Amino acid sequence: MNRNRQRGFNLGLLLLASQVFQLGIDNIPPVTLATLGLNVYLFLFPVKPLLQTCLSVREAYWYRDWSRLLLSPFHHVDDMHLYFNMASLLWKGIKLEKKLGGAWFAYLLSVFSLLTGLVYLLLETGLTKMTEDSSYSLQCAVGFSGVLFGLKVVNNHYHPGGSTYVMGLPIANRYACWVELVLIHIMNPGTSFVGHLAGILVGLLYTNGPLKRVMKTCAGFVTSYGGQQTYYNSAGYSGYGMPYTPNTHYGQQSFNQRNYGAPYRDPYNTQMPSAPPQHPYTGGLSDEEQYEAAVRASLNDRGEASRGGSTQARSSHGSYSHPTPEEIRWRRLQRFTS
Repeated sequence: MNRNRQRGFNLGLLLLASQVFQLGIDNIPPVTLATLGLNVYLFLFPVKPLLQTCLSVREAYWYRDWSRLLLSPFHHVDDMHLYFNMASLLWKGIKLEKKLGGAWFAYLLSVFSLLTGLVYLLLETGLTKMTEDSSYSLQCAVGFSGVLFGLKVVNNHYHPGGSTYVMGLPIANRYACWVELVLIHIMNPGTSFVGHLAGILVGLLYTNGPLKRVMKTCAGFVTSYGGQQTYYNSAGYSGYGMPYTPNTHYGQQSFNQRNYGAPYRDPYNTQMPSAPPQHPYTGGLSDEEQYEAAVRASLNDRGEASRGGSTQARSSHGSYSHPTPEEIRWRRLQRFTS
């Protein structure tokens, strides 16, 4: 194994580097790029020898070495194993991270990496019980391909329709993962059929089962406990729902109470529409609303500099209120006529 790994070392990494630079590093979303980098780093500098990172019922459950659940997805047998998995990650990650947002995609990868291993252990344990063959509990799996099969299910869910070619035959995307599961095992019997199947089942738990709801509940609980309210769109996590302020809204999206959030309080006392699922960096504002907000901030800053911070009019209760749209238009007119 060491001799084969050394001989093919340059080829797999060179192919992967060529793929990355062909796509362009700037075109690869950050979570996808970081995951790829982590896999490459652990291939070059593994935490432990391969036989101490692969996942099996005997090592994880019998001997209580649960660290393998975390290590096994990010270690690979050889450089070509790494290359094929990372090339697949690039294609799926670019599409899914743009769809779900970076934070939710990172969350999804973490959950899938852990849960695929757990489902793998359950399946192998079940096969051992049904067949009374202990060899199933000794089979050791390693690599990111189980997670990738789960991502394929999720990707086909969010991008339905179309077909892909498997061995030259057009296959509907919804069935492609099942066809690939069988063909990969036939063409390369050394691959882990159960590990790939575990990934598909985790993907189905997310798209058709309770997994997505459980993930949303857990994320909402953690963030609300930390003092911030989490907001979601139909695809997943979309950042923290914080009040909009100029120059700090990039990468943030806020949604109304109907989408799992608390009522949104606008600091400028204007009516904010619910954010359309258009782009993760608009902050839910149209171009005109962003311009109006920037003008408000500019006018407030000018007033504080010229009048010692008294730009806001005091209300009858002694608190400060923001200028009305009519006052903004009047101030803007004064600036151009002065």
